Amino acid sequence: MQLNHEELRRAYRTMRLIRDFEERLHLEFATGEIPGFVHLYAGEEASAVGVCMHLTDKDSIASTHRGHGHCIAKGCDTDAMMKEIYGRKEGLCGGKGGSMHIADLSKGMLGANGIVGGGPPLICGAALTAKVLQTGGVAVAFYGDGASNQGTTLESLNLAKVWDLPAIFVCEDNGYAESTSSSYAVAGSQIERARGFGIPAEEVDGFDFFAVHDAARTAIERARAGGGPSMIHVRLSRYYGHFEGDGMTYRGAGEVEALRAKEDCLKRFRTRVTEAALLPAAELDEIDRAAADQIESAVQNAKKAKPPTEADLLTDAYVAY
Repeated sequence: MQLNHEELRRAYRTMRLIRDFEERLHLEFATGEIPGFVHLYAGEEASAVGVCMHLTDKDSIASTHRGHGHCIAKGCDTDAMMKEIYGRKEGLCGGKGGSMHIADLSKGMLGANGIVGGGPPLICGAALTAKVLQTGGVAVAFYGDGASNQGTTLESLNLAKVWDLPAIFVCEDNGYAESTSSSYAVAGSQIERARGFGIPAEEVDGFDFFAVHDAARTAIERARAGGGPSMIHVRLSRYYGHFEGDGMTYRGAGEVEALRAKEDCLKRFRTRVTEAALLPAAELDEIDRAAADQIESAVQNAKKAKPPTEADLLTDAYVAY
Protein backbone atom coordinates (compact mmCIF):
# COMPACT_ATOMS: atom_id res chain seq x y z
CA MET A 1 0.00 0.00 0.00
CA GLN A 2 1.40 3.39 -1.02
CA LEU A 3 1.67 5.84 1.86
CA ASN A 4 0.71 9.44 1.25
CA HIS A 5 2.97 12.42 1.84
CA GLU A 6 1.81 13.08 5.41
CA GLU A 7 2.07 9.40 6.37
CA LEU A 8 5.64 9.26 5.07
CA ARG A 9 6.50 12.39 7.06
CA ARG A 10 4.95 10.90 10.17
CA ALA A 11 6.85 7.63 9.77
CA TYR A 12 10.22 9.33 9.33
CA ARG A 13 9.57 11.85 12.09
CA THR A 14 8.66 9.14 14.60
CA MET A 15 11.68 7.00 13.73
CA ARG A 16 13.93 10.06 14.00
CA LEU A 17 12.43 11.00 17.38
CA ILE A 18 13.12 7.50 18.70
CA ARG A 19 16.70 7.54 17.41
CA ASP A 20 17.45 10.98 18.85
CA PHE A 21 15.74 10.12 22.16
CA GLU A 22 17.84 6.98 22.57
CA GLU A 23 21.15 8.42 21.43
CA ARG A 24 20.71 11.36 23.79
CA LEU A 25 19.93 8.97 26.65
CA HIS A 26 23.12 7.09 25.81
CA LEU A 27 25.05 10.29 26.52
CA GLU A 28 23.00 11.41 29.52
CA PHE A 29 23.11 8.05 31.30
CA ALA A 30 26.90 8.28 31.40
CA THR A 31 26.63 11.42 33.57
CA GLY A 32 25.13 9.40 36.44
CA GLU A 33 22.03 11.62 36.69
CA ILE A 34 19.57 8.93 35.52
CA PRO A 35 18.57 6.35 38.15
CA GLY A 36 18.07 2.66 37.47
CA PHE A 37 18.75 0.65 34.34
CA VAL A 38 18.27 1.82 30.75
CA HIS A 39 17.97 -0.41 27.69
CA LEU A 40 18.12 1.42 24.36
CA TYR A 41 16.08 0.73 21.22
CA ALA A 42 18.30 2.54 18.68
CA GLY A 43 18.50 0.55 15.43
CA GLU A 44 15.09 -1.08 15.84
CA GLU A 45 12.90 1.93 15.03
CA ALA A 46 11.27 0.52 11.89
CA SER A 47 9.65 -2.28 13.88
CA ALA A 48 7.82 -0.12 16.43
CA VAL A 49 6.80 2.53 13.91
CA GLY A 50 5.85 0.10 11.16
CA VAL A 51 3.45 -1.65 13.52
CA CYS A 52 2.10 1.25 15.58
CA MET A 53 1.25 3.45 12.59
CA HIS A 54 -1.77 1.16 12.12
CA LEU A 55 -2.96 1.59 15.72
CA THR A 56 -5.12 4.12 17.54
CA ASP A 57 -5.58 4.92 21.23
CA LYS A 58 -8.26 2.22 21.47
CA ASP A 59 -5.62 -0.39 20.61
CA SER A 60 -3.20 -1.71 23.24
CA ILE A 61 0.45 -2.66 23.17
CA ALA A 62 2.67 -4.34 25.73
CA SER A 63 6.39 -3.72 25.59
CA THR A 64 9.66 -5.12 26.90
CA HIS A 65 12.45 -3.75 29.08
CA ARG A 66 13.55 -1.99 25.85
CA GLY A 67 10.40 0.08 25.66
CA HIS A 68 11.15 3.71 24.77
CA GLY A 69 10.70 3.17 21.04
CA HIS A 70 7.34 1.47 21.50
CA CYS A 71 6.20 4.33 23.76
CA ILE A 72 7.07 7.01 21.23
CA ALA A 73 5.61 5.03 18.33
CA LYS A 74 2.34 4.66 20.26
CA GLY A 75 2.12 8.42 20.74
CA CYS A 76 3.44 8.94 24.27
CA ASP A 77 4.73 12.43 25.06
CA THR A 78 8.52 12.60 24.87
CA ASP A 79 8.71 15.34 27.49
CA ALA A 80 6.79 13.28 30.06
CA MET A 81 8.78 10.18 29.08
CA MET A 82 12.10 11.90 29.71
CA LYS A 83 10.88 13.16 33.07
CA GLU A 84 9.85 9.63 34.00
CA ILE A 85 13.26 8.24 33.07
CA TYR A 86 14.90 10.95 35.18
CA GLY A 87 12.59 10.02 38.07
CA ARG A 88 10.62 13.27 38.14
CA LYS A 89 7.16 13.81 39.62
CA GLU A 90 5.74 15.07 36.30
CA GLY A 91 6.82 11.91 34.51
CA LEU A 92 4.33 9.57 32.85
CA CYS A 93 4.22 7.39 35.97
CA GLY A 94 4.98 10.07 38.55
CA GLY A 95 8.68 9.31 38.40
CA LYS A 96 8.16 5.99 40.18
CA GLY A 97 8.33 3.59 37.25
CA GLY A 98 11.40 4.73 35.37
CA SER A 99 12.65 3.34 32.09
CA MET A 100 11.68 -0.31 32.57
CA HIS A 101 8.13 0.36 33.76
CA ILE A 102 7.15 3.36 31.65
CA ALA A 103 3.47 3.32 30.64
CA ASP A 104 0.61 5.51 29.45
CA LEU A 105 -2.79 3.83 29.56
CA SER A 106 -4.44 6.81 27.85
CA LYS A 107 -2.45 5.90 24.74
CA GLY A 108 -2.99 2.16 25.07
CA MET A 109 0.63 1.69 26.16
CA LEU A 110 0.32 -0.99 28.85
CA GLY A 111 3.91 -0.57 29.90
CA ALA A 112 7.49 -1.58 29.50
CA ASN A 113 8.15 -4.77 31.42
CA GLY A 114 11.19 -6.01 33.29
CA ILE A 115 9.83 -9.58 33.17
CA VAL A 116 11.05 -11.50 30.13
CA GLY A 117 7.90 -12.69 28.38
CA GLY A 118 5.70 -10.55 30.64
CA GLY A 119 3.90 -8.74 27.82
CA PRO A 120 2.08 -11.50 25.88
CA PRO A 121 -0.31 -12.44 28.74
CA LEU A 122 -1.20 -8.76 29.18
CA ILE A 123 -2.23 -8.35 25.56
CA CYS A 124 -4.32 -11.51 25.72
CA GLY A 125 -6.34 -9.76 28.42
CA ALA A 126 -6.57 -6.56 26.37
CA ALA A 127 -7.54 -8.52 23.24
CA LEU A 128 -10.21 -10.45 25.16
CA THR A 129 -11.64 -7.16 26.44
CA ALA A 130 -11.75 -5.77 22.90
CA LYS A 131 -13.47 -8.91 21.64
CA VAL A 132 -16.07 -9.13 24.41
CA LEU A 133 -16.90 -5.41 24.34
CA GLN A 134 -16.72 -5.35 20.54
CA THR A 135 -14.61 -2.19 20.50
CA GLY A 136 -12.88 -3.07 17.25
CA GLY A 137 -9.55 -2.76 19.04
CA VAL A 138 -6.55 -5.04 18.74
CA ALA A 139 -3.68 -5.78 21.11
CA VAL A 140 -0.02 -6.14 20.18
CA ALA A 141 2.75 -7.80 22.20
CA PHE A 142 6.31 -6.80 21.39
CA TYR A 143 8.76 -9.33 22.81
CA GLY A 144 12.36 -10.32 22.18
CA ASP A 145 13.84 -13.51 20.86
CA GLY A 146 14.92 -14.33 24.42
CA ALA A 147 11.25 -14.31 25.51
CA SER A 148 10.09 -16.65 22.76
CA ASN A 149 10.90 -19.79 24.79
CA GLN A 150 9.15 -18.55 27.92
CA GLY A 151 6.07 -20.40 29.05
CA THR A 152 4.18 -17.11 29.33
CA THR A 153 4.70 -16.47 25.62
CA LEU A 154 3.85 -19.98 24.51
CA GLU A 155 0.73 -20.12 26.68
CA SER A 156 -0.33 -16.74 25.29
CA LEU A 157 0.01 -17.98 21.72
CA ASN A 158 -2.09 -20.99 22.64
CA LEU A 159 -4.74 -18.92 24.44
CA ALA A 160 -4.96 -16.37 21.62
CA LYS A 161 -5.60 -19.13 19.10
CA VAL A 162 -8.06 -21.10 21.23
CA TRP A 163 -10.12 -17.97 21.98
CA ASP A 164 -9.56 -16.49 18.53
CA LEU A 165 -8.36 -13.19 19.97
CA PRO A 166 -7.54 -9.99 18.01
CA ALA A 167 -3.90 -10.25 19.08
CA ILE A 168 -0.65 -9.73 17.20
CA PHE A 169 2.63 -11.12 18.51
CA VAL A 170 5.71 -9.22 17.27
CA CYS A 171 8.97 -11.01 18.00
CA GLU A 172 11.80 -8.47 17.70
CA ASP A 173 14.79 -10.71 17.07
CA ASN A 174 17.87 -8.51 17.44
CA GLY A 175 20.23 -11.46 17.32
CA TYR A 176 21.05 -11.62 21.01
CA ALA A 177 19.25 -12.85 24.09
CA GLU A 178 21.14 -10.48 26.42
CA SER A 179 24.71 -11.46 25.51
CA THR A 180 24.06 -14.86 23.94
CA SER A 181 23.50 -15.26 20.21
CA SER A 182 19.84 -16.07 19.62
CA SER A 183 20.89 -18.97 17.40
CA TYR A 184 22.09 -20.66 20.60
CA ALA A 185 19.59 -19.21 23.08
CA VAL A 186 16.37 -19.91 21.17
CA ALA A 187 15.19 -23.38 20.19
CA GLY A 188 13.45 -23.73 16.84
CA SER A 189 12.07 -21.32 14.28
CA GLN A 190 9.74 -18.51 15.39
CA ILE A 191 7.61 -19.10 12.31
CA GLU A 192 7.32 -22.84 12.95
CA ARG A 193 6.52 -22.18 16.60
CA ALA A 194 3.58 -19.91 15.74
CA ARG A 195 2.30 -22.17 13.00
CA GLY A 196 2.45 -25.06 15.45
CA PHE A 197 -0.35 -23.29 17.31
CA GLY A 198 -2.21 -22.72 14.05
CA ILE A 199 -1.33 -19.02 13.96
CA PRO A 200 -0.39 -17.33 10.66
CA ALA A 201 3.19 -16.06 10.79
CA GLU A 202 5.52 -14.02 8.61
CA GLU A 203 9.20 -13.10 8.82
CA VAL A 204 10.25 -9.59 7.75
CA ASP A 205 13.38 -7.50 7.41
CA GLY A 206 13.34 -5.18 10.41
CA PHE A 207 15.63 -2.68 8.73
CA ASP A 208 12.94 -2.09 6.11
CA PHE A 209 10.12 0.10 7.46
CA PHE A 210 7.91 -0.65 4.46
CA ALA A 211 8.23 -4.43 4.89
CA VAL A 212 7.23 -4.19 8.55
CA HIS A 213 4.41 -1.77 7.76
CA ASP A 214 2.92 -4.08 5.12
CA ALA A 215 3.14 -7.19 7.31
CA ALA A 216 1.59 -5.35 10.25
CA ARG A 217 -1.25 -4.01 8.08
CA THR A 218 -2.17 -7.54 6.99
CA ALA A 219 -2.07 -8.91 10.55
CA ILE A 220 -3.97 -6.01 12.12
CA GLU A 221 -6.66 -5.90 9.44
CA ARG A 222 -7.16 -9.65 9.88
CA ALA A 223 -7.50 -9.24 13.65
CA ARG A 224 -9.97 -6.35 13.36
CA ALA A 225 -12.09 -8.39 10.97
CA GLY A 226 -12.33 -11.28 13.43
CA GLY A 227 -9.66 -13.41 11.79
CA GLY A 228 -7.80 -14.08 15.03
CA PRO A 229 -4.14 -13.78 16.05
CA SER A 230 -0.99 -13.47 13.95
CA MET A 231 2.74 -13.46 14.58
CA ILE A 232 5.40 -11.33 12.89
CA HIS A 233 9.06 -12.29 13.26
CA VAL A 234 11.09 -9.11 12.78
CA ARG A 235 14.82 -9.57 12.18
CA LEU A 236 16.78 -6.48 13.21
CA SER A 237 19.63 -5.35 15.46
CA ARG A 238 20.27 -2.99 18.33
CA TYR A 239 23.15 -0.54 18.17
CA TYR A 240 23.93 -0.42 21.88
CA GLY A 241 24.42 -3.05 24.55
CA HIS A 242 21.77 -5.11 26.25
CA PHE A 243 21.83 -2.37 28.90
CA GLU A 244 23.75 0.88 29.24
CA GLY A 245 27.17 -0.07 30.53
CA ASP A 246 27.29 -3.34 28.60
CA GLY A 247 30.74 -3.57 26.98
CA MET A 248 29.37 -5.73 24.12
CA THR A 249 32.48 -7.93 24.12
CA TYR A 250 30.32 -10.70 22.67
CA ARG A 251 29.83 -8.81 19.38
CA GLY A 252 32.21 -9.01 16.47
CA ALA A 253 34.68 -6.25 15.67
CA GLY A 254 33.01 -3.65 13.46
CA GLU A 255 29.61 -5.38 13.62
CA VAL A 256 27.62 -2.36 14.75
CA GLU A 257 29.50 0.03 12.47
CA ALA A 258 28.71 -2.18 9.48
CA LEU A 259 25.02 -2.25 10.39
CA ARG A 260 24.88 1.53 10.72
CA ALA A 261 26.58 1.94 7.35
CA LYS A 262 24.60 -0.61 5.37
CA GLU A 263 21.35 -1.65 7.06
CA ASP A 264 20.25 1.38 9.09
CA CYS A 265 16.46 1.74 8.84
CA LEU A 266 16.51 5.55 8.78
CA LYS A 267 19.08 5.64 5.98
CA ARG A 268 17.18 3.06 3.96
CA PHE A 269 13.91 4.96 4.40
CA ARG A 270 15.56 8.23 3.43
CA THR A 271 17.18 6.75 0.32
CA ARG A 272 13.98 5.10 -0.85
CA VAL A 273 11.70 8.14 -0.49
CA THR A 274 14.17 10.62 -1.95
CA GLU A 275 15.07 8.46 -4.96
CA ALA A 276 11.36 7.92 -5.64
CA ALA A 277 10.76 11.69 -5.27
CA LEU A 278 8.22 11.02 -2.50
CA LEU A 279 9.91 13.35 0.01
CA PRO A 280 12.66 15.86 -0.75
CA ALA A 281 15.89 15.69 1.25
CA ALA A 282 15.37 19.26 2.46
CA GLU A 283 12.07 18.27 4.06
CA LEU A 284 13.72 15.32 5.82
CA ASP A 285 16.49 17.63 7.05
CA GLU A 286 13.82 19.92 8.49
CA ILE A 287 12.31 16.97 10.36
CA ASP A 288 15.77 16.07 11.70
CA ARG A 289 16.25 19.55 13.11
CA ALA A 290 12.80 19.65 14.70
CA ALA A 291 13.33 16.25 16.33
CA ALA A 292 16.69 17.30 17.73
CA ASP A 293 15.12 20.43 19.20
CA GLN A 294 12.28 18.41 20.74
CA ILE A 295 14.65 16.00 22.46
CA GLU A 296 16.91 18.81 23.68
CA SER A 297 13.88 20.50 25.22
CA ALA A 298 12.77 17.23 26.85
CA VAL A 299 16.17 16.72 28.47
CA GLN A 300 16.41 20.27 29.79
CA ASN A 301 12.85 20.16 31.14
CA ALA A 302 13.53 16.83 32.86
CA LYS A 303 16.67 18.14 34.54
CA LYS A 304 14.78 21.15 35.91
CA ALA A 305 11.73 19.16 37.05
CA LYS A 306 11.25 18.15 40.69
CA PRO A 307 11.42 14.58 42.00
CA PRO A 308 8.49 12.96 43.84
CA THR A 309 8.05 13.92 47.49
CA GLU A 310 7.92 11.54 50.43
CA ALA A 311 4.12 11.83 50.42
CA ASP A 312 4.03 10.71 46.77
CA LEU A 313 5.41 7.32 47.82
CA LEU A 314 2.05 6.48 49.36
CA THR A 315 0.06 7.18 46.20
CA ASP A 316 -0.75 4.58 43.52
CA ALA A 317 -0.08 1.79 46.01
CA TYR A 318 -3.53 0.27 45.49
CA VAL A 319 -5.97 0.23 42.63
CA ALA A 320 -9.76 0.37 42.81
CA TYR A 321 -12.17 -0.71 40.07
